[in-house]
Amino acid sequence: MPGSFQVRSFPDAPQLARGAATEFSQLAAAAVHDKDLFTVVLSGGSTPKSLYSLLAHEPWCSEFPWNKTHFFWGDERHVAPTHPDSNFRMADEALLSKVPVPSENIHRIKAEEPDPAVAAREYEDELKTFFKLSVAELPRFDLVLLGLGTDGHVASLFPDTDALRERDRLCVANWVKKLNAWRITLTLPVLNNAANVLFLVSGVEKAEIVRAVLQGAGTQTYPAQLVRPANGTVLWLLDRPAASLLGE
Repeated sequence: MPGSFQVRSFPDAPQLARGAATEFSQLAAAAVHDKDLFTVVLSGGSTPKSLYSLLAHEPWCSEFPWNKTHFFWGDERHVAPTHPDSNFRMADEALLSKVPVPSENIHRIKAEEPDPAVAAREYEDELKTFFKLSVAELPRFDLVLLGLGTDGHVASLFPDTDALRERDRLCVANWVKKLNAWRITLTLPVLNNAANVLFLVSGVEKAEIVRAVLQGAGTQTYPAQLVRPANGTVLWLLDRPAASLLGE
């Protein structure tokens, strides 16, 4: 994988979640100390859900700067926020509904919009407004959380999809043929302008793709390999099963 990155492994998924919660909290504290604000992009998936659940409990909850944290999403399914597949719903049930975060600090993708392209454009407009962006300027998130699909996708940037080639837009509707579905996703330029990117990956079923992405196994370029901020850090947090093929 081109670019600089760090890898930390944990014995199992629960310890991975605790390590992620500590990292998340430390980055929040640093951002608030430096600029009185913490902006984070949330991810869907079971591994981030474990992280969110921990953050809603002690020792993390009472010390976290909820009122100075603004939550965004890296991608969303083209469903209503009450749908079981909604990334917003998962984060809300696991974390946001359980902590004292102001409602105006929650910036969800309004994926119930019938036209996914309209939903993407509206989210892009929200990012431009919140970050007070000028033309061609990119938002700089303090932290972007990402999972990793077994095909190497991140957010909803799937292999061989149009969104991978987008260089001007902040958020787009991406048709994923193998899923026969629209996804709404932030684009690579946005992910690559983050101050910190944190990959959370667990499970032996991810071991092959972790090795392929991090060690460049094979000839294919995976979407995850395209996430390499020019002025930011990339940290991979893995449990032992996911990291089991590294170093071979």
